[in-house]
Amino acid sequence: MPELTLDIIIVSAILIASLSLLITEIIAVDKTAMGIMVALAITGILSPAETISGFANPAVITVGAMFLLTHALIRTGAVGFISERILHFSKGNKTRAIILILSTVAIASAFINNTPVVVLFIPIVMGLSCECDFSPSKLLIPISYVSILAGTCTLIGTSTNIIVSDLSTQFGFEPLTMFELSRVGIPIAIIGGIFLFFISPRILPGRTAPVCEMDETKLNRYIAELIVSRNSPLIGEEHIIEHAREQLGLSVIEVFRNGNIFDPVRSLIAIKQGDIFLVKGSAEDIVLCLKKQTLELAHGEEGMAFGHGLKDDLIIELIVPPMSRLLREKLLSTKLQNDPEIKIIAIRSRRHHYSYRKIKSVKLKIGDTILVRCPREKLSKIRNSNEFIVIEDIHHSMIDTEKARMAAIIFVGVVLFASTGFADILICSLTGVFLMTLTHCLRLKDAYRSLESEVLLLIVGTIALGLAMQKTGATRLYADAFLSLFDGKNPDTVLFGVILLSSLCTHILSNNATAVLLLPIAVTTAASLGADPKPFIIGICFGASACFATPIGYQTNLLVYGPGRYRFSDYMKLGLPLNIMVVVLSALLIPFFWPFFTPI
Repeated sequence: MPELTLDIIIVSAILIASLSLLITEIIAVDKTAMGIMVALAITGILSPAETISGFANPAVITVGAMFLLTHALIRTGAVGFISERILHFSKGNKTRAIILILSTVAIASAFINNTPVVVLFIPIVMGLSCECDFSPSKLLIPISYVSILAGTCTLIGTSTNIIVSDLSTQFGFEPLTMFELSRVGIPIAIIGGIFLFFISPRILPGRTAPVCEMDETKLNRYIAELIVSRNSPLIGEEHIIEHAREQLGLSVIEVFRNGNIFDPVRSLIAIKQGDIFLVKGSAEDIVLCLKKQTLELAHGEEGMAFGHGLKDDLIIELIVPPMSRLLREKLLSTKLQNDPEIKIIAIRSRRHHYSYRKIKSVKLKIGDTILVRCPREKLSKIRNSNEFIVIEDIHHSMIDTEKARMAAIIFVGVVLFASTGFADILICSLTGVFLMTLTHCLRLKDAYRSLESEVLLLIVGTIALGLAMQKTGATRLYADAFLSLFDGKNPDTVLFGVILLSSLCTHILSNNATAVLLLPIAVTTAASLGADPKPFIIGICFGASACFATPIGYQTNLLVYGPGRYRFSDYMKLGLPLNIMVVVLSALLIPFFWPFFTPI
């Protein structure tokens, strides 16, 4: 085992500090990444050229190019057209619609970044719930999980695979081919998809969609926040859902108390003065309730009178997606607040609720849900801004839909040329972006936001940290320490440990950071065993993407948290068995296709 030198101690301290910051998110991820590079340079662990070498890493350029290609496919409608066909072919049949949605999400996520795929399908699922009287919370977590499972089926399905492939070449191994991972990824995705189809309806809560898109042919129903007044007859009532439905004609969706959120379906609570209800009902029922002073408007705003301007005003929910420029901005400093015609009612941030009077200091995060009232004509502007996802919006407007065919042809060409080995994936992806811009399928000015600079900068920072760990001998030290846990065990057991360790780490770090930090350890561990490192490299791909047990480890899990009205435990109940299944199946299947020892 290598000696514990001062350089190893310094790198270890930087590693621990980095992990703490990435887990707690005390500061932004991109600032943490820059801090890693600054610390390594100042301490002299890395030279200036080594510190910024990640910017020239082919994996970073390839991942960025794939973000741009994905943006072109989404914005031209190449993917949106498929999603609209799903609703058409489902013909109101819930089972058929669920199978079509899960299959389409899986196929799309195998070839393009899964975050925008899930972004696209959230409003589709919410719209389906309105059309078919279906609970969206039964399907939103499954589409996130299916997108993750399918992402491991191809080289370009997730940026993690691209990074692992490129880093493995730096260790002197062959890069992964386009469909090399499919041999294990497809069986796992199929088994996982079947598991989700049959088990998720039994485990996940049956929450109704609080907002459904306004339809002139249907009775208009509105969302409102109503507060329990001092003399309200509802005080002490425990069965508030039944009481509100039978006596007031209102559907109680959630109860807010002291900033905390209670689900009245799950939690039997006695109503107190000051409790706030998120309710859905007709304008007449809401107005009648206010006149009787059973409940009052939570915010006391004059502009919130229901029944006025039914055709012009909508109350809608907006989700903050990963590509929004408003992340970490204060809500009241955004254009949404500065527009006099848009009224912000409340914001939901994971399991906390902030009424209008309490949102002055709230900063937006991925997956936050904002409840607003706005004129109908403002809706198209919000849709096209890319700053928010409009819940229950069936992706009405696409930009340059006549370019969809060209965008699809270019992308298929990228996949074909990369998979046949005609050119490197980096060259193919850059060529695809170039052709997208030449044919006006992609406007770079609009697409730069889709680069997800946080992700790219995090990759650069963790590449620098991985290089420092390897240069100082920290990687070998950690590998030997890890190997000691499996002293005397066979390579199959050690591979299981590597995959399990990767899966645990990816629940608290990003999947990309996990892959960069653990790949050198996996390769060094394989060398210590005298085994072929390839099975361990493949194991990192599957382990780093096996993030199902929490909402915080993967962007798509966080995206569906708000609109699905989930609890942390919902991810545990469905995701933990899926996580175990993926880890075990990976450990069993990988050695079958990539043996530890080459036969003589």
